[in-house]
Amino acid sequence: MTGVSILTASLEAKGLELLHELIPNAAVIAVLVNPSFAEAESQLKVVQVAAYKLGRQIRVLNVSSEREIDPAFAELVQHPVDALLVVSDPFFFAVREKLIALAARHAVPMIAFIREFTVAGGLMSYGTRLSDAYRQMGVYSGQILKGDKPADLPIVQPTKFELVINLRTAKTLGLQIPDRLLALADEVIE
Repeated sequence: MTGVSILTASLEAKGLELLHELIPNAAVIAVLVNPSFAEAESQLKVVQVAAYKLGRQIRVLNVSSEREIDPAFAELVQHPVDALLVVSDPFFFAVREKLIALAARHAVPMIAFIREFTVAGGLMSYGTRLSDAYRQMGVYSGQILKGDKPADLPIVQPTKFELVINLRTAKTLGLQIPDRLLALADEVIE
C-alpha cells in the first residue's frame, strides 16, 4: 500500500527515554537490531545519539533470524544489562511472543515499538497504533478505487503515539512504575 507510514522507525529515542525514566540508574541498555533491515543503520544512529544525551551505554544485539534470538539473550546472561529496547522491525513483530518470553525468563525490562508486545505480556511499548494505519490504508484504497491516482495522494504519517504499560509484567519484574509514566500512559494493563 502506498502513501501510509506508521513512522515506527524514528521513535527509538523516545523508547530509550522512557526506559531511562522507568529505570533512572540503568547504566547499560541492550538494543535489539536486525542488521538486515533497511532502517537498521539509521535506527542505531538515533539510539546512539539518545544514549549519549542520557549518559547511558548501549549494547547492540544483532538478530536477523529466529535462530539468532536465543544466543542474543544468552549474551544478556553473560553480560548483564539493565533493560532492553526492541527497535521497530517487521521481523521482531513476527517473533514478539518469543522475545517477550525470553525477556521474562531473564528478567529484563523491555520496551518495544508497538502495543501488541505489551498486550502479549511485554513491559512497555511506545509507538503508533496499527489499526489507525490500517484504517488509513482502507481510506486510500477507497480513493484509488474511485479513480484517484496513487501518485497524487499525499503520504500520511501518524499524529498519535501511544504508551502502553503492563503492570502485571512490572510486578513480576519487581518494578514500581513512576506515577509520571502512569499518567502519560494511554493504556495501563492490570
